[in-house]
Amino acid sequence: MTRMFTTLMVCAAAALPVSALAQSGDDAYCSALANKYQRYVGDNAVQHRSQQRDATVDVAITGCATNASASIPVIEQALKNAQVSLPPRI
Repeated sequence: MTRMFTTLMVCAAAALPVSALAQSGDDAYCSALANKYQRYVGDNAVQHRSQQRDATVDVAITGCATNASASIPVIEQALKNAQVSLPPRI
């Protein structure tokens, strides 16, 4: 029983860095999406915009800092709707 517990604890400890790494990857991707949205869709100076800035997307961009996994699909869809290519996901 103690050996099983020790094994589980070692596995859990090994999984923590992997989940943290995935989180930082989501954060970076969300930031890249937000930058692209702001550059091609949300910038009022751009004359060839295909759509107006959306408050829902603004909330998602703000959410990149706290909940990137929920923000990513919102910003991706807004970029697709504006016919802007998505940045590569690394």
